[in-house]
Amino acid sequence: MTIAWHDIVGGCGVLLVLGTYGLLQAGRMRADTLAYSALNLLGAILIGYSLLFSFNLASFIIEIFWGLASAWGVRRALRERRARRSHARAE
Repeated sequence: MTIAWHDIVGGCGVLLVLGTYGLLQAGRMRADTLAYSALNLLGAILIGYSLLFSFNLASFIIEIFWGLASAWGVRRALRERRARRSHARAE
């Protein structure tokens, strides 16, 4: 069995997604943080990229939704961060 570079990229994505989930379950990371959503988004992008070379429809669909949910989380975390900064300046 030969491992192609896109398989390594996808494997890194899997490590990111599973690693962040493991940190969440271990209480070392919170789901409402920018880091959690950003790492999940990057993981979904890397897995999705690998699927361009070895396509699987079910995996592609779940990565699209995982990426969208993670992008939503990134947006929410950034908005909350901006709101906290503007609130701190107002005080």
